[in-house]
Amino acid sequence: MTDLQLVDLARLRTGLDVAAKEYAAAEPFPHLVLDDVLLPAAFRSAVADFPGTDDEFWKGYLHVNETKYCNVHPDTWAPSLREIARELTSPDFVRYLEELTGIADLIPDWSMDGGGLHQTLRGGHLNIHADFTTHHVHETWARRVNILLYLNEEWHDEWGGRLELWDKDVRECRASVTPRGNRMLVFTTSFDSFHGHPDGLTCPPGEARRSLALYYFTEEVAPVRRATHYRARPEESAVRRAAIAADRVLLDVYDRVKRRLGITDDAAHRVLHRLDRLRGRGR
Repeated sequence: MTDLQLVDLARLRTGLDVAAKEYAAAEPFPHLVLDDVLLPAAFRSAVADFPGTDDEFWKGYLHVNETKYCNVHPDTWAPSLREIARELTSPDFVRYLEELTGIADLIPDWSMDGGGLHQTLRGGHLNIHADFTTHHVHETWARRVNILLYLNEEWHDEWGGRLELWDKDVRECRASVTPRGNRMLVFTTSFDSFHGHPDGLTCPPGEARRSLALYYFTEEVAPVRRATHYRARPEESAVRRAAIAADRVLLDVYDRVKRRLGITDDAAHRVLHRLDRLRGRGR
């Protein structure tokens, strides 16, 4: 096995047998929190090189169920961030994930389908959801594992943004994860691995909840496709529940149309942006 240069894989593999048992037994679904994943110099570079909010390559997902920004194009990232992603999609790291999760033949995804660099600004949120179940291009790829590597230099609890992990009926939050810098959450994705940070962030202006998200898949004969499935929390009002459900349906229709017509997210967003500009001129 080749030692990675940026990810502290040797330390992560220490006690892997115990970690795998903890992962499998975790509630409400298999997961594990790993701290100090990157070597210190690599983490410092990633924080320093994370693109600012004015970077032209951010794409906004701004609707009822989420308000965040993504960059899914590694060729536009700083070399430090691109090389971290390469190590996290390398055969050595994928083998580690297979041993940790017990899921064989994982396929990393350099196309960043739904992944990439993410940031959420003050007031932003991500409602409770279970992720889409298949790759948008490789339709025989079933999504199995998600990793979230947090890239905040500092994060205070009072800023919110803890990732909540909910039971399969979305009745109770069973665990939560603070987006501490250089912390990685690994979890198994399924139809009922519900998670999110649904309350608006209260971080100071100029701060953001920053992360690198990567997804891993397995080849299946006929995987069941389902779009991201958003759910309301028990305490939310009837009006709020209706809005979450309506937005979920619209996003599913949008997803199906994209697949049928072979339209990428980038192309769809360009069309929507032009329509918004035309509507603005007509007001």
